[in-house]
Amino acid sequence: MRLTIVGGGGFRVPLVYRALASDEHTSRVDELVLHDTDGVRLQRVAAVLSEIAGEYARPPRVRLTTDLADAVSGADFVFSAMRVGGLAGRVCDERSALDVGVLGQETTGAGGVCYGLRTIPVALALAETVRRAAPEAYVINFTNPAGMVTEAMSAVLGRRVIGICDSPVGLFKRVARLLEIPREQITFDYAGLNHLGWLHRAVVDGVDLLPGLLADPSRLTQIEEGRLFGPQWLASLGTVPNEYLWYWYYTADAVASIERAGVTRGEYLLEQQERFYAGEGDAFAHWERTRLDREETYMAEGRASTDAGARDDEDLDGGGYDRVALALMAAIAADEGADLVLNVPNDGTLDAVDADAIVEVPCTVGADGPRPVAVSQLLPHERGLVSTVKDVERTTIEAATSGSRSAALKALALHPLVDSVTHARQILDRELAALPELSRVLINP
Repeated sequence: MRLTIVGGGGFRVPLVYRALASDEHTSRVDELVLHDTDGVRLQRVAAVLSEIAGEYARPPRVRLTTDLADAVSGADFVFSAMRVGGLAGRVCDERSALDVGVLGQETTGAGGVCYGLRTIPVALALAETVRRAAPEAYVINFTNPAGMVTEAMSAVLGRRVIGICDSPVGLFKRVARLLEIPREQITFDYAGLNHLGWLHRAVVDGVDLLPGLLADPSRLTQIEEGRLFGPQWLASLGTVPNEYLWYWYYTADAVASIERAGVTRGEYLLEQQERFYAGEGDAFAHWERTRLDREETYMAEGRASTDAGARDDEDLDGGGYDRVALALMAAIAADEGADLVLNVPNDGTLDAVDADAIVEVPCTVGADGPRPVAVSQLLPHERGLVSTVKDVERTTIEAATSGSRSAALKALALHPLVDSVTHARQILDRELAALPELSRVLINP
């Protein structure tokens, strides 16, 4: 099979390659095509892959290209892993919000809206190229904000675009570890949107084990979610939220923690990765050091604010997106069947949104792609958040496709984590002044 990664110069690409190289499925990937608009980044990542290849008997051959049509032509699967505007764009998103006292985070709140505004036109151009050059290919979307971008691309590709995220995978792994039961033996009842979901039940042999876990504070504090949210709050909710809900339930704490740090996550990663991409010598060793540091500092503002301490060793292997994507490809290509949490059309799964809305829910996957399974309906406050955020996502898509600045302002102002229309306008003005990628999108009043 041929796999194309759009955004092939991205920092996480070696994780995908390592997973591919270790794959022994009969439907394994034989050729990996890496596409990026930045040839220097491509070469640096290719050097890392070359060292990884030496560890395996049959690693996929690698081809580099900066031509998108050439990259996707003949592909069986296309991974979308773009970052429009680069990390400098992420820094702008974070700072534009923080400068007016609003949460500055990559996908949650104003940052997610701004990131989506400049990313959606590029994602749609990719979708059109795939439809022309590889109409039978599946697009697996890594690009954030994953749910919003997947929904935009689905207008072109229908069910041949599937969004993935590793946050639910990490949550399930940690809960299984606490329960001391293999993850494969637990049915996880999880639902919501990307970065806005909740674990409602963990069922083994027909028995929900989550209530017992929520009633045991000492056990809860053994996992990151327990330390991050606090056992009492989790017991009050009666669920275990996706880690990104910390920004919702503890918004003021998050803003204060980021401001105390003096550097945003984007600024930290920008400096870190500039050193990697500009580096010489042993590319793999430099990448591995940088990767481990990146994993250790993930959501550091939350752990600093709650005294949650260092991340558990089991959460530092970096495996997540790569394993979900590999399992998804294998399930479709070989009709092997898999149970995965994916971003897919709702199809009536959740009554909080319409059938076409992209939601993040457990699915069964086979040769005909993913199909959502039955899950618990959202609780009232969850339903309200999901309904409102879905409207914000769709307003963002409308703005990005029409070029309307008024729609972009509306999307920002309607987001519950943006506290006034005045601040929404100031954020948008700052973004337009700083990012040519956005000013080229929003060309209409």
